[in-house]
Amino acid sequence: MNKKQKKVFTRIIVAAVLMVVLSLLPIDGWLKFVLFMIPYLVIGHDILLKAWKGILNRQVFDENFLMAVATIGAILLGDYKEGVAVMLFYQIGELFQSYAVGKSRRNISELMDIRPDYANIEKEDGTLEQVDPDEVGIGSVIVVQPGEKVPIDGVIEEGRTSLNTSALTGESLPREAGVGDEVISGCINMSGVLKIRTTKEFGESTVSKILDMVENASSKKSRSENFISKFAKYYTPAVCYGALALAILPPLVRLLFLGMTPEWGDWVMRALTFLVISCPCALVISIPLSFFAGIGGASNAGVLVKGSNYLETLSETKYVVFDKTGTMTQGVFEVSGVHHSSMDTEKLLEYAALAECHSSHPISKSLKKAYGKPLDPGRVTEVEEISGNGVTAKVDGVRVAAGNSKLMEKLGVDCMECHSVGTVVHMAVDGKYAGHILISDQIKPHAKEAIAALKKCGVKKTIMLTGDRREAARQVAEELGIDEVHSELLPGDKVAQVEKLLDEKGEKEKLAFVGDGINDAPVLSRADIGIAMGALGSDAAIEAADIVLMDDDPLKISKAIRISRKCLRIVYENIYFAIGVKVVCLILGALGIANMWAAIFADVGVMIIAVLNAIRALNVKKL
Repeated sequence: MNKKQKKVFTRIIVAAVLMVVLSLLPIDGWLKFVLFMIPYLVIGHDILLKAWKGILNRQVFDENFLMAVATIGAILLGDYKEGVAVMLFYQIGELFQSYAVGKSRRNISELMDIRPDYANIEKEDGTLEQVDPDEVGIGSVIVVQPGEKVPIDGVIEEGRTSLNTSALTGESLPREAGVGDEVISGCINMSGVLKIRTTKEFGESTVSKILDMVENASSKKSRSENFISKFAKYYTPAVCYGALALAILPPLVRLLFLGMTPEWGDWVMRALTFLVISCPCALVISIPLSFFAGIGGASNAGVLVKGSNYLETLSETKYVVFDKTGTMTQGVFEVSGVHHSSMDTEKLLEYAALAECHSSHPISKSLKKAYGKPLDPGRVTEVEEISGNGVTAKVDGVRVAAGNSKLMEKLGVDCMECHSVGTVVHMAVDGKYAGHILISDQIKPHAKEAIAALKKCGVKKTIMLTGDRREAARQVAEELGIDEVHSELLPGDKVAQVEKLLDEKGEKEKLAFVGDGINDAPVLSRADIGIAMGALGSDAAIEAADIVLMDDDPLKISKAIRISRKCLRIVYENIYFAIGVKVVCLILGALGIANMWAAIFADVGVMIIAVLNAIRALNVKKL
């Protein structure tokens, strides 16, 4: 509990003890009124003050006004115990609600802990100076010591470490990083000292964008929240006028038309009971709280949702469209096979890596990585790069050629065709064919599992859109179990395909698009719900998306859908439960069957149950 909650809790205890003691004392008349006003003001002075401020601001009809009128009315009718009890139990409900909101906020504030307080800049004398991250420009070298947060996105220039990314991705396993690796702000450096050259300003770095998304999430309300806001706007004045009519009309009818005793006290008490029962706290508090808890639980799992409206839309997702490279595949080219080699595989890879050692092309990098040993460029001479074909060079005096079938044809070397899908690097050594190396984009570890999980949670159709070649796209789709694939598409073609799918789907069915590249931004914006890969995804994709997966794991998509559906299920449970109990109790109250104690349950009891139910949206670990 925070200080404010502890203060309210103390007031509740004091008021409850005073009320019990006074109920046991043999007191009556003015003394009883004066003594019961002590616990009443202890527990209710802030509610009375809020109600008075509401009247002054011409915002009369809210729960504070209802509680003030109901309790003051009960006291004026001589029901001191009931008046104090209504206020006491209302404050207990408010304390529960405050605790629940605090629990949700703590989940999100754990994420807020990723905000760095400073960045270390190394001065000329070798000492470190702490500066505001906002003051660090692009291209500056910052020093991150063990235990410190990485303040700004950049590339490691010196040092090796394990990075704790749990605050960003929800994953507890540390990530190893060394020279040349990109690091994103918000990670915690666990071991070695790092020197990082910044690639972004602080305001544009990952940590700033994440915090901005979370802070603005509550401003984007769901349909359910908007309905409840409008409902409360008209409902509260309606029940106030209804209670007034209940207090005045029946006694007048009894007096004027039936010639009976009007029994003003009885009907005013029924009206006050009606007011307490009708208080819309359970709905007004629990619905936004359910969404807030759902967003907090999702952020703890590494899924950032930019608003409760997107959480609601996600729950209705029936079509999921994927980009391929970087979304379902790692976007990193790796050697996946060496075929028809006339020499030792390692020797062939060594020739290929040395021949390509001066190139920065992704294929060259994958060959060097596959060889995995230090390269001595001094062993390579007469390097000739033939655009669109490959490279020729002398390695240790031996003529080596690495490239496509056109290069082999040019050199008069017969090459063997590769039947696997990927980029093929044919090798010729001393003018003779030496085999070929297959380089392909690797499928993400959980990609196949992700498609199966989506189908299991009720997604009707999965579609893949890619600019890649037809053969490569078809092979990936078949391997993953994707229902439909469209290949060799330009960014505009992807938008056209999504438009077509949007026209074909049902009115209540939603379409989600999952992408990571800058060319995916238009499609992310056009889909009903845009999901971006956050760890390696482009800034444009993250900006355009409605939901961001912080660890690039496609398996999180089905988890996000399950979180959203659990959250919506809780929202509707609270709506049906609260309205159902209130309708029954309102009828019983108007008929004089339900007394003030039943009214307390209908208001405070229902609110506490609804709030406790809403807190369940935080628990997403077992989904």
